[in-house]
Amino acid sequence: MGKASSAPATRIDTESSMSKRCDVCDKAPSFGRRVARLGVRAQKRRIKGRSSRMFYPNLQPMKAVVNGTPVRLKVCTSCLKKGKVARKASA
Repeated sequence: MGKASSAPATRIDTESSMSKRCDVCDKAPSFGRRVARLGVRAQKRRIKGRSSRMFYPNLQPMKAVVNGTPVRLKVCTSCLKKGKVARKASA
């Protein structure tokens, strides 16, 4: 069914457009806990419960030039700040 291809050094492929993953640094969602604590004026301040949650990377869609062709990428803001991706020059 799927085509066999060698993966490039960086994940710049258009097939993974639905994932919540940076196309440059491969940053993915991470798992954590939401901690419910009793209020400040409670008799004893204690943890009431824990529930699961996800931390998602701050992804921004942008157009960049990859191998001479303009491509739409999902890039996290840390990669944008570091200058790992050059924006496509507007004509």
